[in-house]
Amino acid sequence: MKQSGFFDVEERLARLSGLGDQLEAFSRTVDFEAFRPDLDKALAYSDGSKGGRPPFDPVLMFKILVIQTLNNLSDERTEYLINDRLSFMRFLGLGLSDRVPDAKTVWLFRERLTQAGAIDGLFNRFDATLRNAGYLPMSGQILDATLVAAPKQRNTNAEKADLRAGRIPEDWQDKPAKLSHKDRHARWTLKFTKAKRQDDGTMPSSDLAIPFFGYKSHVSI
Repeated sequence: MKQSGFFDVEERLARLSGLGDQLEAFSRTVDFEAFRPDLDKALAYSDGSKGGRPPFDPVLMFKILVIQTLNNLSDERTEYLINDRLSFMRFLGLGLSDRVPDAKTVWLFRERLTQAGAIDGLFNRFDATLRNAGYLPMSGQILDATLVAAPKQRNTNAEKADLRAGRIPEDWQDKPAKLSHKDRHARWTLKFTKAKRQDDGTMPSSDLAIPFFGYKSHVSI
């Protein structure tokens, strides 16, 4: 395998730019140095006179939190991908030989900003900068809708009309035993499923819609 050199890395970065590197666009849009005063105030690092390893640059660490938030990464995954991806390294201003903050360092930095009550304000300011430049900042979102079955009800048309209107049918009000066995909130819906290939290899012209009685349970993360 040919050993990679400086110009090989530059060529790969140029290709990433041509393909549309979102982080490179952020670097052109956002003046991250403008966050330094607020970061220094919130972090309140010592002047280093007592010795010890100096902390990573706070602007660098904030940009790591930006990467982490935009890509929904854990601290461990963030550490790995910064070491692995040239686009991440370019965004952070790191070279191949530079030291990369580990997962524990990322966690401690985020916790320090959180305890100082500064992290929400910093990200609100970052989002506002992107919006003013015409971007729509969004974190990742997981959506799930699950159908939960309920015992099918055998109601008259009048009872169904009362239930749809949010009323208890008059015939049920003086029959607590019957009322306790009636599910007044579940509804009929259609559960769509992909049509299966036929024995001759052809596909039906439409998918299947199966009547379903119960609830829709929605989760958004």
